[in-house]
This record gives sequence, C-alpha cells and structure tokens, in this order.
Amino acid sequence: MTGRAGRLALTARLATARRAVELLDRKRRALAVEGERLQLAAARAAETFEQEARAASEWLRRSMALDGRRGLSAAVPDGAAEVTIAYQATMGVRHPTRAEVRFPPRLEPAGSSALSYTVRAHRASVVAAVQLAAAQRAATLVAAELELTRQQQRALEVRWIPKLDRRLTELEQRLDEVEREENLRLRWAARGNAAKTSAGEDR
Repeated sequence: MTGRAGRLALTARLATARRAVELLDRKRRALAVEGERLQLAAARAAETFEQEARAASEWLRRSMALDGRRGLSAAVPDGAAEVTIAYQATMGVRHPTRAEVRFPPRLEPAGSSALSYTVRAHRASVVAAVQLAAAQRAATLVAAELELTRQQQRALEVRWIPKLDRRLTELEQRLDEVEREENLRLRWAARGNAAKTSAGEDR
C-alpha cells in the first residue's frame, strides 16, 4: 500500500487491531474469572466423589461379607443409567453446567440392610462421578479458550500492531519526502516563472 490511500488503510487496520486487543483483553479477564470458578467447582466435585466412592467401597465390603457375590449380583439392575448434560456458553465457549443421572427403577434387593445401603451408596458415587466429569470438562474447555485468547492478544500486541506501526511510520516518512519534493519543485517553478516575467519586462 502506497500513497494517502495506503495511509488511510493502514490507519484503519491499526485502529481495528487496537480495538481487537481491547475486546480480547475483556474476554481474557472474563474467562479468567469463570475459569477460576470452574476450577474450584471441579475441586469440590472431586472431593465429593472421593467421599462417595469411599462410602460405596465401605458398604460394598460389608455387603460382601453379609450377602456374598450372589446377593450382590441379584441387586444389579437390568437397565442402564441415563446421563443428561446441560450446557451454556461463556464468552463463546460452550461447556457443561449441570449433569443428571437417571437410574432404572430400583427393586429393593433381598438381603441384608447393608445391601440396600450399598446400592444407594454406589448410585450416589455414580452421580458424583458424572458431575465430576462434567465439572472437569467445563474447566478444561474454558482454560483452553483462555490460553487461546492470551495467545491471540499477545500476537496482536507483540507482532501485528508493532508491524503496522512501523509500516505506517515508513509510509508517512515517504509521503513527507514526496510532499517536500513537490513543494520544492513548486518553489523552483515559481522562481523560474518570476525570472521569465522579469526578463520580459526588461525588454
């Protein structure tokens, strides 16, 4: 790009790049806040899962001692559990926000009271595991978008904007030189015309 049109185009591109930096910085800040919240939520979900898993393991140990493998096998439901994940978008990032588990109808197992508690504890641990997976996935997606946003912002600030600045400065220097040369030629031409006029008058 050359000339005054090139200067206008470069100025517009530079303004657009600086505006993009402002928008990316705003997005980065929002993602950082949301990412921190999701990380804390994932950490809490991990603690909940560990507690539920420990409880399920303890009840399984008791039920195994009282009911044996046959009793445990009889308590296994016929159908599979269904998982529903709800999503939302944060600064353009679609991520899980809620996870629900729907279990098949539960028949009260024939056996000791420990067997019933074992079934409940394992269902609770499954719910906790699904919620943990959703929380970790959300945190991972937002963290990835945050890193991408940081890279884009750095690319504009460190490479693209300085490059446009240099090109604009060089173009303005060339335009200044051209303008000085044009002014100099005009002065020379004016002097030449004045000299011719003066010579004509002397005759």
